[in-house]
Amino acid sequence: MANEDVIATLNTLIETCKDGQNGFQEAATGVERSDLKSLFYECSQQRAQFTGELQSLVRELGGDPEQSGSLAAAVHRRWIDIKSAITGKDETSVLSECERGEDIAVSTYKTALDGQLPANVNTVVENQYNTVQATHDKIRNLRDAAKAATT
Repeated sequence: MANEDVIATLNTLIETCKDGQNGFQEAATGVERSDLKSLFYECSQQRAQFTGELQSLVRELGGDPEQSGSLAAAVHRRWIDIKSAITGKDETSVLSECERGEDIAVSTYKTALDGQLPANVNTVVENQYNTVQATHDKIRNLRDAAKAATT
C-alpha cells in the first residue's frame, strides 16, 4: 500500500474514533443508570486514546492527521439527542444506537485491516480493532439484556 493510502486509511480510522468518542459522550448524557454512564464515558476516553495513537502514526508517515469526526456522525448524535428526549432517556434505544455506531466502527477497522498496512501500523490497528469488537459485543449484550428486561 502506498504511503498516501496508508495515511488516508488512518485518517478514516481517526474520523471513526472521533465519531465514537463524541457518540459515547452523547450517549452518557442520554441514560440515567450510573453503570451505563461510566461505561460510555470509558468508551469515549478509549476512543480519544485511539485517536491519539492513530494521529501519531500519520505524523510518523509524514501526513496531516484528521482532527474531526464525520458529518454523518454529527447527524447520528443529533438522532440520539432527539430519541433520548422523546423516549425519556430509554436505555434500550440509546444502547441500540451505540451498537449501530459500533457496527460502523467494526466495519471500518475490518476494511483497514484488509489493506496492506505496514507491520507497525497493522499491529496498532489490529489491537484497536480487537478492543472495538469487544466493546461492540458488550454493548450488544447490554442492549439485549435491556430489551429482555422490558418484555
